[in-house]
Amino acid sequence: MAEVRVQLLLSRRPESRPPFCPFAALEERPRVPGAELPTDRGVDLGVAVILQSSDKTVLLTRRARTLSVSPNLWVPPGGHVELEEELLDGGLRELWEESGLHLPQGQFSWVPLGLWESAYPPRLSWGLPKYHHIVLYLLVISQESQQQLQARIQPNPNEVSALMWLTPDVAAAVAAAEDGTETPGLLPQDLPPSVLAVELEEDGRARPLVLHMSTLLRMIPTMAEDKERVSTGTKFALKLWLQHLGRTPPPCKSAAYLDPGPAKEEWNMDPLPPNQGSGK
Repeated sequence: MAEVRVQLLLSRRPESRPPFCPFAALEERPRVPGAELPTDRGVDLGVAVILQSSDKTVLLTRRARTLSVSPNLWVPPGGHVELEEELLDGGLRELWEESGLHLPQGQFSWVPLGLWESAYPPRLSWGLPKYHHIVLYLLVISQESQQQLQARIQPNPNEVSALMWLTPDVAAAVAAAEDGTETPGLLPQDLPPSVLAVELEEDGRARPLVLHMSTLLRMIPTMAEDKERVSTGTKFALKLWLQHLGRTPPPCKSAAYLDPGPAKEEWNMDPLPPNQGSGK
């Protein structure tokens, strides 16, 4: 297996977490009696896979409405990294557990994109944060087309309620609808009014879903609600993906920049078998 050297640079710049980060808000306001953070939780490590097809589309999944954390959000496949688990192994395991996709040995390459600080609830106005993660976004580049990958997808209905593939143009529009900004970014005039997705019915069967673009461009609300939208961290990751493709005119700002060395280094490895656990 070829060795990949990854350099991780961290700073106190805020761009790798949302401007409304509840932990930042707690640091700035006076301590309120009784409003204490949980003492039995630390910061967990998560990994999420931006899966790119050979025809340059990326996979997003909609989290099931019944999930207790971040329900009904569009995100890339991902979750907790298990103890002593390699980051790429964890990403491929989560991809397999959520989408059923087993990437063939030697038919993909990967590169780390960046880090994101994630909290749930995501706003202090929703309540005190109960979960705190540092999420590593990995770009996994498959040699298979979107059609080939889609034909093999078998979503886990306990975690995934729908899935879709984004083109760079649509991804750029989604990323421009940046949460916490006063004005949205400029959107292309030829943006399609909707995108085609696949939704799981209660019996597990899949059906086509026409998803209006307004849903993908929806901003995070001030008060808690489970309206369907793209998560703030996912918008951040899409910016990094577009930058990797050379599709973003201003460079994406990031407080956690990952220097992958030679890009597209291939790893010959088998994804983990089914008995490795959920990692949630």
